[in-house]
Amino acid sequence: MLKFLAQERLLALAIVVGALAYAFEGSLVAMGRWSALGAAVALIAAIVCTSLSVAHRAELLAEKVGDPYGTMILTLSAVLVEVIVLAIMMTHEPTPTLVRDTIYAAVMLDINGILGLAALMGGLKHGEQAYNDDSGRTYGVMILTAMGISMVVPEFIPRDRWEIYSIFTIVAMLTLYALFLRMQTGVHSYFFSYAYPEKRRPRSAGRMRAVGAVAGGLEAADKPGNGRDSLRVSIGVLVFGVILIGFLAELMSPALDVGLEGAGAPPILLALVVATISACPEILTALRAALANRMQSVVNVAMGASLSTVILTVPVMEAWALYLGAPFQMAMTPVQTVMVMLTLIAAAINLNDGQSNAIEGMTHFVLFATFLMLSFLGL
Repeated sequence: MLKFLAQERLLALAIVVGALAYAFEGSLVAMGRWSALGAAVALIAAIVCTSLSVAHRAELLAEKVGDPYGTMILTLSAVLVEVIVLAIMMTHEPTPTLVRDTIYAAVMLDINGILGLAALMGGLKHGEQAYNDDSGRTYGVMILTAMGISMVVPEFIPRDRWEIYSIFTIVAMLTLYALFLRMQTGVHSYFFSYAYPEKRRPRSAGRMRAVGAVAGGLEAADKPGNGRDSLRVSIGVLVFGVILIGFLAELMSPALDVGLEGAGAPPILLALVVATISACPEILTALRAALANRMQSVVNVAMGASLSTVILTVPVMEAWALYLGAPFQMAMTPVQTVMVMLTLIAAAINLNDGQSNAIEGMTHFVLFATFLMLSFLGL
């Protein structure tokens, strides 16, 4: 038990924070804005810790079950976290633009923030970094299509016809996702992979010992009982983590509302909080991959996360809007549309030659800084 708690210390910390917040929820909110804001920040940190634990267990499951189910687990676990937090926050404080702003913020964070920073850091360390340019083009055109259908065209749909177009959007997004999943795990799987050449360096004794340790670990996992028990533990932790995120979000939402009330915070702040929560595991994964000269992993993580956010979050939230009988404001503002177009044009140019560098990373990171500045200005 102690060994398990040591392995899942982030989850254990989140449980402790959640228990304390639940016990003192009324007192913390009643003490005023700063107390409520402090509680909200602590709960956001707990949600991030739980999200990291869920992402880790999803990766372990993905390795065990293989594709296409592994890809589905990784994608759905990340999107599920975002949808749960979104739904709970909108239950407490209904905001018609929160879904739109969250998806927009997630795309800016994934493509300009994660991809930009990773390409910048990797380029400064390794120079040019290779990847399969088919993946960049495929991701880019699908993101452009999905965002155009779900977040640009709705501006021109009459108010009394929103249900019909909402149903069409759900069908279109799910069809795109089904085709994408088949491509990614079927005959076109090579679009999203890159065979990195072995580095020419002598194998040291330490490296040989490391290889032997990995091999020994794999053999141990293959022994009867070990793999099955590990699989059950991973599933249990993943399910429990998702439930815990919902519980923490339920506590965080009213505290955050009280903490930000009258503070003059930018309207998009809540959306940026939700997007950051779901993107935290992706940020760490992409930065590690870039520093290890694995740019293909960075492209898959950043562009894949952006596509999944649009193509899976939109149908879920559109279905919820149909259930409630009230539409969300999905059409982006002119400023948001311009930023998305600049981002996708820059990505189309930068991801077209199979080589990334620090300059390309900086262009995206400057766009991310522009997004933050516009958000601070309330645009």
